[in-house]
Amino acid sequence: MSAPRPEIWIKTTSAGLYCQPGDFYIDPLRPVPRAVITHGHGDHARSGNDRVLATTGTIAIMRERYGEAAGGSLQPLAYGETIAAGDVAVRLMPAGHVLGSAQVVLEYRGSRVVVSGDYKRRSDPTCAPFEPCACHTFITEATFGLPVFRHPPDTQEIDKLLHSVALFPERCHLVGVYALGKCQRVLALLRRAGYEAPVYLHGALIKLTELYESLGIRLGPVLPLSGVAREALRGRIVMAPPSATADPWSRRLPEPLVAMASGWMRVRQRAKARGVELPLVISDHADWDELTATIDEVGAQEIWVTHGREEALIHHATKKGYRARALTLTGFEEDE
Repeated sequence: MSAPRPEIWIKTTSAGLYCQPGDFYIDPLRPVPRAVITHGHGDHARSGNDRVLATTGTIAIMRERYGEAAGGSLQPLAYGETIAAGDVAVRLMPAGHVLGSAQVVLEYRGSRVVVSGDYKRRSDPTCAPFEPCACHTFITEATFGLPVFRHPPDTQEIDKLLHSVALFPERCHLVGVYALGKCQRVLALLRRAGYEAPVYLHGALIKLTELYESLGIRLGPVLPLSGVAREALRGRIVMAPPSATADPWSRRLPEPLVAMASGWMRVRQRAKARGVELPLVISDHADWDELTATIDEVGAQEIWVTHGREEALIHHATKKGYRARALTLTGFEEDE
């Protein structure tokens, strides 16, 4: 008997992506009885599900963020371990996006579907690297699914930041970073580059950074920004959520030079609109070359493309002989 077509058993619903024979949702958009969560960002890991299956790292992040609302029961699954859900074998494999992030590998009656979640292919000291998984159908994100998005080496962008710090010792460098993943990754990259001075954190970044440390990710000396004298911040690096870089509190910093770490900093208009003086193109998502290379690497006959620039990636995949289609899933952000 031939393997069932993926659309027979993987459905899009108002609650999100649903695996029918396993009776569970992947990154559901609203509370459901059974959820498999790819990673801890709020647009993928929502609160209120009855039962949650995820990696240990993702469960720790959900507990930190949601407390008792993280889920009625939280079941950890190690990378590479397989569990049965109905007639479906479920396995989680590293996605390289943030700590605990996973691809969901589903096998049903000889058909294998991989749901990538958000992923990147760059080396990251703070999370397990992406592992390509051979499959029949690959459901991939496309956040940066346009040929214009080709991310530079992370070391180049960190060197830009450190060069600016050395060039303007009288100024405080205020770096906008997302609280989960980007903050900790930039810290780790700074340490890898030899920067040993304390980095000061906005209060919204502290708990998750402490969680990373508690899980064995060493990030060097970090200090809360609260209560630090203005003059002590000259020549220092301060990190804050992107939305906070333009807040009134930043005026107490000494001549702040605003930087932003994001793949969107490739777009000059975005940087200019946000008042960013030093754009740092550091992304936690795959760029165009990495997306297209991953499609070739997993060897799938079918490519389903979600949340992002679907059209260009579908066109590219179709030209290369893959069966490709858009998988419309609402509720996912381009970045957290």
